[in-house]
Amino acid sequence: MPSPTPIRSEFVFHGRVQGVGFRWTSASLAEAEGLEGWVRNEPDGTVRMVVEGPQQVIEGLLASIEARLPGHISHRESLETVANGEFSGFRILRG
Repeated sequence: MPSPTPIRSEFVFHGRVQGVGFRWTSASLAEAEGLEGWVRNEPDGTVRMVVEGPQQVIEGLLASIEARLPGHISHRESLETVANGEFSGFRILRG
């Protein structure tokens, strides 16, 4: 069973993820789950997200994003590290 201890996950989403409400959808879902971090468009057409919270909640966030934007994500890269608590809330950053 995944630990409720917060983790930090960084994701890079590839596919048709810019200009489709991806950042707004991601931020709304993350805020609703009480997750902290940010999301932004990257110059190469990807979207980068850094999020901190319990692993199970982050996995739920990813499933919710995919359900709300079916077919938009071709693949994603991810990196998991230790949460450091640097965030307060969840924000959309300008790229």
